[in-house]
Amino acid sequence: MNESSASKIVGPDAATLTERSRLSFDLDIDIAVVGAGLAGLTVALEAARLGASVAVLEGRHVGWNASGHQLGTVMPGYGLPIGDLIARIGFEDTRELWALSREGAEFVRANATEEWMPGIALSEGALVVSNVEAGDELIARLQMLGEDFETEVEGWQVDRVRAELRTDHYFHGVYYPKAFQIDGRKYVHGLAALARRAGARIFEETPVVSIDPSGIRKRIVTPSARLRASHIVLAGNIHLGAPLRRLSETLLPVWRYAAVTAPLGMRLAEAIAFQGSVTDSDGIDQFRVVEGDRLMWASPETTWAANPARFAPAIARRIRTIFPQLGGVEISEVWSGAIGQTVHGMPQIGQLRKGLWVASGFGRHGLNTTAMAGQLIARSILWGDERWRLFSPFELVWAGGATGRVAGYAIGMWERGSSAAAGALARYRERARSRERAAEARLAEANRKAGTRPPQRRPPPGRPRPQPPEPANREGEGTS
Repeated sequence: MNESSASKIVGPDAATLTERSRLSFDLDIDIAVVGAGLAGLTVALEAARLGASVAVLEGRHVGWNASGHQLGTVMPGYGLPIGDLIARIGFEDTRELWALSREGAEFVRANATEEWMPGIALSEGALVVSNVEAGDELIARLQMLGEDFETEVEGWQVDRVRAELRTDHYFHGVYYPKAFQIDGRKYVHGLAALARRAGARIFEETPVVSIDPSGIRKRIVTPSARLRASHIVLAGNIHLGAPLRRLSETLLPVWRYAAVTAPLGMRLAEAIAFQGSVTDSDGIDQFRVVEGDRLMWASPETTWAANPARFAPAIARRIRTIFPQLGGVEISEVWSGAIGQTVHGMPQIGQLRKGLWVASGFGRHGLNTTAMAGQLIARSILWGDERWRLFSPFELVWAGGATGRVAGYAIGMWERGSSAAAGALARYRERARSRERAAEARLAEANRKAGTRPPQRRPPPGRPRPQPPEPANREGEGTS
């Protein structure tokens, strides 16, 4: 999506444009938020609703990067598997973190309504499918999510998955009936509109030159103004720039590329009956039907920025690999956004020092975590909510700079290759078992038919049974 089309999503009026103009005067407020993405705007909205004076400083424009270029799937949980979380922080703290993720999803649902955000296009249901047969793992995951984490889920067997997704690439699935998806591009601009209505002030094209977090009143310098605040929230992800380079370097930048196809007509309905979002268990592909007969698909990742148009053929090939019946598809739009991934795999949420907060590292975690982080920080500042400390075990870790990018790209390629190999092996085994079952069925049928043949005729009673002739004596042989 280009900037001109993005600006039409909400249709700001003259007052809105004035509120979001560049900061050109000194300002004294309660909370300053650096970054007008999903997390920063949620902090601003929640804090303004709770009565604080809030200003958001954005170096470019609202939702200009990853926050304005995501697929809009909202479901509970994190990108890190539950088992890994439990191993790191224990069962009870994992349960609390999971509950927070559900609160984040509920926040999005409460705000992403047609009344507040016209055209948000909310639809229900999300499906996580496995690339390999995982029946035992599926049962264990369902039990844990349903019983221990109070999440409504359904287990789908292979036949059910393939009735909805007509491909042999996927096996079992976990269905989240209360998950949903929205137009992610409209949501970020809708958040900005709601924050403004609640009293927050949003200043675009206002980069931060320096930050002084010492003292009770912290100071921020921009090219044309100075700002003082009791609290500063750093929500700029990998884009915090020179003033906070050490913080931004704790994130590995990853660009994910997504596309929307041209209308596919009835052939799309014949290939995909499921109308919610679909994610594979290896985190490689994510897709859903949009506008009735188009397919939105995200797949390739790089650790270096590139022209999104270069990835249109790769996405088209990936679609054809999974759904060969679609044939060659035309890609009408491609975009990308840079997400920040942490070394430990969890978001960075909490207080760095008194009055200085961070909300970043949401790569691969979903829209619900940005909402949860915004709520949590605003309530921590204004209500003294201490649950942000649940994220304390996930400390800031340097992501390795250029070497980390190379390693991250290599690991990503290895994971994709491993997933492809595991999937191919699973499909081969499935076909082999199918051939074995077919051979066994043919053998059983042959045995059944053999068992129904009429018995050989026996001689009538009283008639002597013919005896075979005795062999003639060979030369040199005789009786004793």
